[in-house]
Amino acid sequence: MNNPKVSVVITCYNYGKYLCGCLDSVLSQTYTNIEVIVVDDGSTDETHEVMLAYLPDPRIQYIFQSNRGQTVAKNVGISHCRSEFIAFLDADDQWCPEKLEKQMNRFCDSSVGVVFCRAKYLDPDSAPLEYVMSGRYLQPRRGTVTDWLIFDNFVQFSSVVLRKECIESFGLFDESLKMGIDWDMWLKISTKYAFDYVDEQLFYYRMGHSGQMSKNLEERFRCSDRITNVFLSKYGHLLSKRTIRRAFAYTYCCRGEYLRTKNKWGSTKFFLKAVFKNPTELGAYKGVVKNLLSIL
Repeated sequence: MNNPKVSVVITCYNYGKYLCGCLDSVLSQTYTNIEVIVVDDGSTDETHEVMLAYLPDPRIQYIFQSNRGQTVAKNVGISHCRSEFIAFLDADDQWCPEKLEKQMNRFCDSSVGVVFCRAKYLDPDSAPLEYVMSGRYLQPRRGTVTDWLIFDNFVQFSSVVLRKECIESFGLFDESLKMGIDWDMWLKISTKYAFDYVDEQLFYYRMGHSGQMSKNLEERFRCSDRITNVFLSKYGHLLSKRTIRRAFAYTYCCRGEYLRTKNKWGSTKFFLKAVFKNPTELGAYKGVVKNLLSIL
């Protein structure tokens, strides 16, 4: 394919201490035809001062707004994109130099709307973490992925490059959701476009720091329920009833595991709900037995 421009959307809220590493990783890409849109969502730390050093670079556009939340910030960034392709990067993450180049090669197939990759992991102080995203439903898939994506979000946000037409087809991120906006978007896109991935660790995902929204799992559960129900109401006809039952059972088992050390009865209820949805879900029976044994 040609060498189309990629718009890189970076949103930042009080991540000034990570922003240099983030921006430098974008500006050092081997794929050089880029524009960078940085949306500062009302940061009160050193973010503005950090950005001043980068403003002379004509590739960078800096937008400051009052604090309106990550979803609004991402949508503002998208609204300023002037390219055929959009890449997303959170300000606390970083890219490897060859990330964009390797991903853009996958768009030779016109049916592909989204290309992602695997991650390396960092702690809050940028030390490497030996972490692997495990589990059957968290492994990368390519092609028509809706049947897999309905179980769990295996497409990490800062790994994604997509065709802008995907967003033109399905709209911006849902600003009424506090969490899970990426999963919501990927699910919708998967109903029309193929996904592909580069089977390499091409970006750094930072884990464990205080500002990370993904730590609030209970809120994630509430948003997950809404995303699933709205998606199935519109696109459920694309999935078999068996897949839907298995997806719900998997979700309930995950919640049962999460609550095991916090609320045994709540945990057991989720495992029982999993059995009701899918009587062949062995993990649910194991969860109930473990809870009973820990009580006895």
